[in-house]
Amino acid sequence: QVQLVESGGGLAQAGDSLRLSCVVSGISKSYVVGWFRQVPGKEREFIAGISWNGSSRYYADSVKGRFTISRDDAKNTIDLQMNSLKPEDTAKYYCAASLGLLPPRRTDGYDYWGQGTQVSVSS
Repeated sequence: QVQLVESGGGLAQAGDSLRLSCVVSGISKSYVVGWFRQVPGKEREFIAGISWNGSSRYYADSVKGRFTISRDDAKNTIDLQMNSLKPEDTAKYYCAASLGLLPPRRTDGYDYWGQGTQVSVSS
């Protein structure tokens, strides 16, 4: 059974940093991971993705230069380092995984999802 568990969300002030972690279990083949976020009433949006071996990373324009995705396969953990946080980064953040080599940007490209972790940034 595949499970993804996010952690690291919380309250922050504008300019602060937070680090989200996603622990993946139950996948034995090469997989990619994406981080998404969603605010009430809006679609879930792609913000970062990492390839199966960590060699390729992709970001939404809204977070490029501020967020960094990384993976530690020895720990089955994919992190999202979020720097220079802005109030508009407030959302529920989800990690997602699927078998493959490169991370899709569409939500329907992923088979497995975590339960999400809330990030709230005040001005």
